[in-house]
Amino acid sequence: MTNIGTREAWLAARSDLLEREKELTRRSDELARERMALPWVPVEHEYSFCTVAGSKPLTDLFGDCSQLLVYHLMMGPDWTEACPGCTYTADSFDRAVEHLPRRDVAFVAVSRAPVPAIEAYRAKMGWSFDWVSCGASTFNEDMERFDAPECDELHGLSAFARDGDDVFHTYSTFDRGTDVLNSVWQLLDRAPLGRSLDTPGWPRRRYEYAV
Repeated sequence: MTNIGTREAWLAARSDLLEREKELTRRSDELARERMALPWVPVEHEYSFCTVAGSKPLTDLFGDCSQLLVYHLMMGPDWTEACPGCTYTADSFDRAVEHLPRRDVAFVAVSRAPVPAIEAYRAKMGWSFDWVSCGASTFNEDMERFDAPECDELHGLSAFARDGDDVFHTYSTFDRGTDVLNSVWQLLDRAPLGRSLDTPGWPRRRYEYAV
């Protein structure tokens, strides 16, 4: 039910909420420091990724950067479209990740779908970020093992560091852990009625909205 009140009541409630928002921001900063303090685990498996330029090892996905973020984008081996939720999120970070190399961070999406299907869907969506296939390896399964060991497809984010030819797995998160990557969710959280998650068929791919 809508809560109707006076400007004075709003100001008092908003001031109280602001303190809790600041507390959440401070806690978020603490969590960021705790993520950076996680142990770095050597990646000993020689993963191979299929790209438009041929097969590449994990080290090549870094480019000239010493850090790498990998978005696990749900698109299975036989799929012609990525999942609606991953598509929805990818729309948010498509142009944003262009800024990352300036901070020594590379970005790539990985899916189990073959390269031709990936490239066709990328063209349909107009995305510009790097996107490769991990279908020939156990990369996704190995990264997801701590969170959902029996799940074939799961959206998430993994982080890696490189020191010469040595690569280290530093962080992974899945499902709601990727919430902050999606600017639409963040905007809706600040709208009067929030996310309205009971809306049927939400989220959708951009081309699925009624004209």
